[in-house]
Order: sequence, then C-alpha cells, then structure tokens
Amino acid sequence: MLRALPALAGAELRRYSSYRLAVWAGVVTNSVFGLIRASVLLSAVSAAGGRLAGYDTGQASTYVWLGQGLLAAVAIWPWSEIADRVRTGDIAVDLARPVDLQLGWWARDLGRAAFLLPARGLPPLVVGALLVGVELPGSWLAYPLGALSVLLAVSVSFHLRFVLNLVAFWTVDVRGYLSFYFVLVGPLSGVLVPVHVLPAWLRTVAYATPFPSMIQAPIDVLGGRVTGVDALPVLLAQAAWLAGLVLLGRVVMHRALHRLVVQGG
Repeated sequence: MLRALPALAGAELRRYSSYRLAVWAGVVTNSVFGLIRASVLLSAVSAAGGRLAGYDTGQASTYVWLGQGLLAAVAIWPWSEIADRVRTGDIAVDLARPVDLQLGWWARDLGRAAFLLPARGLPPLVVGALLVGVELPGSWLAYPLGALSVLLAVSVSFHLRFVLNLVAFWTVDVRGYLSFYFVLVGPLSGVLVPVHVLPAWLRTVAYATPFPSMIQAPIDVLGGRVTGVDALPVLLAQAAWLAGLVLLGRVVMHRALHRLVVQGG
C-alpha cells in the first residue's frame, strides 16, 4: 500500500501540470491581488506611525507576498472532491483500491502542492520583490525550518478539509459546512490580515483553532518573524494540530465506513 502513495502523488502532480492556462491565470490573479493587499497593508502601517503589531513596511510587504505565494499550495479554501464522490457513488471505487482512503488522498494533495508551490507560488513572490520589495531572513536556518512549516501547513489544511468532506457520509449536501468554514478561515488563518494585528480576544480565538497553522505560521517562519529556537513552538503547534486532525480523520472515517451508505447512482 505504501508503495502506491508516491505514484498517487506523482499522478496528481502531472494532472495539475497539464492545466497550464489555469496556472498562468492564477499567477496573474495572485499578483494583482497581492498588489492590492500590499497597498492596503502598507497604508495601515504608515497610518500607525511606521510599525503595526511589530510589522514595519518591509516586513508587511514580505507578509503579503509570502501569503500570496503560499495561497495555492496550502489550498485553504473550501474543496469538496471527496464529498462529491460520496454523493455520486464514485467513492466506492476509492474504497475498492488497496490504498487507505485518508493516506491516498493525503498523498494526492501533497503531489498537488508540490506542483503549485513553485508554479503558482514563486512568480507572485518575484513580482512582489521587484515592484514592492520583500525582505527574506538572512539566517540559512529559516529556509529548512520554513520548508518544514510549509509541509505542515499543507498537511493541516488537507486534513481539516478531509474531515469536512467526510460529513458527506451522513448528509447529501456539505455546502453549508463548507460555507461556514469559508467564513472562518479567511480572518483566522492570516490570509487576509496578519493574525498578530487582530484584537487580543480574536487573536486568542484564532490560536484556539488550526487556522493560523495554515498561513500565519509558515509566513512567520519563512519571513523571519520567528527564528532559530523561537520557531520551534510554532512548528510544534503545527505538528500538534496535524496529529489531532489526522486522529480525528481516522475516527470519523472509521465511523463513516462502518455505516457506509453510498448516496446517489
């Protein structure tokens, strides 16, 4: 079974690499929205006297463009591919394969991210560096720690979406659950504004959820806001959320398969 996982990841990477027009459209969209977000946040920093929640103009710009670079790979937005397969009955094909449902889809998602991170992540970062400016950390340690943080962020995002999709085993339509998730993930993950600039009570709420581990955490590590040993609590928090979500996914999946009713055709 484990030998099939790299093949699944590779197949998903090739699938996404075939949509080249969509990739370029995504690069343009991310770059344009990055310029808009940079303009808004830099104006806020300027209005605050040159520093906002620890961000100066260079750090604020870096936050924006790292976020734009991570957006496609981390894939925080609602996704319903598994739920759709439950609704149509195609999930029976997945269950007939000699690959664990959770591990198989996790491998596929990692393959997707492996393509989208350089293809849709690097170009907006280059645009931001050329037009606005980006300050990357001088310490070499930030890069391997940042890579680990990105891997954890992608995995946390997947397992949260995986659990939401499993709700389809109990209800035909999961759009309501995904809409509620969409409302929460934007402000609490750090994708709209840094979690650090939120009011104290809302920041506490955010860190009681896995959402900051998906965007804010890798930006903090890659952007140099936390360095060296200071990055370890961030990585440990991500790892803890990942472990909890993997376990939750196993429990929910076991219960779903125990009472499996394939809905649809």
